[in-house]
Amino acid sequence: MTELHLWLRHEDRATERRTSIVPSDARRLVADGVRLTVEESPQRIFPVEEYEAVGCRTAPAASWVSAPEDAVVLGLKELPARPDGLAHRHIFFGHAYKRQPGAADLLGRFAAGGGALFDLEYLVDDKGRRLAAFGFWAGYLGAALAVLRHRGRLPVPLTPTGRQELDETLRSAAGDEEFTALVVGALGRSGRGARAGFAAAGVDPTCWDIDETRDLDRRALLDHDVMVNAVLATSPVPPFLRETDLDDPARRLRTLCDVTCDVGSPLNVLPVYDRTTEWAEPVRRLREDPPLDLIAIDNLPSLLPKESSTDFSAALLPQLLDFPAGGPWARCLDRFHQASEEFRRV
Repeated sequence: MTELHLWLRHEDRATERRTSIVPSDARRLVADGVRLTVEESPQRIFPVEEYEAVGCRTAPAASWVSAPEDAVVLGLKELPARPDGLAHRHIFFGHAYKRQPGAADLLGRFAAGGGALFDLEYLVDDKGRRLAAFGFWAGYLGAALAVLRHRGRLPVPLTPTGRQELDETLRSAAGDEEFTALVVGALGRSGRGARAGFAAAGVDPTCWDIDETRDLDRRALLDHDVMVNAVLATSPVPPFLRETDLDDPARRLRTLCDVTCDVGSPLNVLPVYDRTTEWAEPVRRLREDPPLDLIAIDNLPSLLPKESSTDFSAALLPQLLDFPAGGPWARCLDRFHQASEEFRRV
């Protein structure tokens, strides 16, 4: 059996502090015979020395482009713009199968280089459930930031923290007014995280899922002060919010956090904004009268990098130990080939 060579790359985005494999799980991979090369990274929450201590080899940041051809490049978020052709097998969240902005470019780079994408969003069991996800922490942070914004205590710029420190900031303080909150997609991973985030803040949210959104009561939605969207649509559905809703003078909704951030996709259930927000400027004012603030950060779990990385790595580890033989990886590859064929037809 050919030795698996995993190459853990440095994340190109400056605000990405997470990693897909933490040092304790890297130890298990090495012990199982996996060759693991870890790139140096100035922002990764775990320093490279911790990987060296468990038997990993190290390499300079961004050196994956010259890695051996059989290396499987492991990451989380988007790749840098170069090289034009991607020759390796890559594991990361590609966000390229729902016609998102930049999807055609990414698939074109794989076509040019002959490589393949194992998109972590599509690493699923035989019932279609994700095997490794950051959803809980995305929802938790989405609710937390919405609470802090609504209470006027959201720090700018945002900086990574730990859960204990975050929870302390969420506690209700003297002068905080009560407000109503809504979690849409409340039964999924992100929804459960959002509910936990609101609970840490002492808020009992209204919880909607498929049954409540099938025939959406938009008036009831607009009558909440704060809304967190945790719905990941897999087929087109009527939007939860429209431009006309934002202009409704009777709208009570003041703070909107979109955890899903499907902006630009035809599956977006909140087509009322055209760009995400960032750590440096986490809030965007969508309307002035009455006011409506948007939080739409597409790497929320990176604000709790240690907790979110540890959970994700624990879920991904057994899948990596079975790479590429397992059924989930085959489904990943099939979905890549399907998307690539669709790209070629356009």
